[in-house]
Amino acid sequence: MADTLDLVIITGMSGAGKTVAMQSFEDLGYFCVDNMPPALLPKFWELVKESGKVSKIALVIDLRSHAFYDEIIDMLAGIENTAFVTTKILFLDATDAELVSRYKETRRSHPLAMEGRLMDGIQKERKLLTELRNRAQIVVDTTELSPRQLREKLFVTFKTSTHSSFHIEVMSFGFKYGLPIDADIVMDVRFLPNPYYVPNSVINGDGQTGL
Repeated sequence: MADTLDLVIITGMSGAGKTVAMQSFEDLGYFCVDNMPPALLPKFWELVKESGKVSKIALVIDLRSHAFYDEIIDMLAGIENTAFVTTKILFLDATDAELVSRYKETRRSHPLAMEGRLMDGIQKERKLLTELRNRAQIVVDTTELSPRQLREKLFVTFKTSTHSSFHIEVMSFGFKYGLPIDADIVMDVRFLPNPYYVPNSVINGDGQTGL
């Protein structure tokens, strides 16, 4: 196992972009766990130590399981006192108006307002998360950020490798066989002269082409 374990705690307001953040960390090579109950964390650390293969972990913690909130605070205190773990807390936030707008778009219910007003749930969650926000080393306001912009911001902040993850793959195909279904950009070059076709060529008996 590596000398230190790079641990990122992803938390914040519901609807502020934690799902996009987790997907971004997966692309950065982190082992991601979503909403793990704090009681399972000691066993999880044992498995990580025994495997010796995991050096970067991202844990998503929020109030979907708000019954565990007190345990979450104790868990963070325990992690921060562990010598082999380097911990960073990423808190994602957004304005109340933007959170309301996002919930209206998705038609989802707020985890703390299943049977009440959306704004009541948001305000209650913001109050409960105050201590986590104060503990966070990195706070990102996603109010004006699109998912792509949030992803780019996280890549800039947390990417440690100098190797670029961006690559281009070029392939040729015949239209009569159908378009490649995984292609992002298709260029039709059938209007160009075929460089492998010579009108005056003949095929010899041995299969060779000549003029």
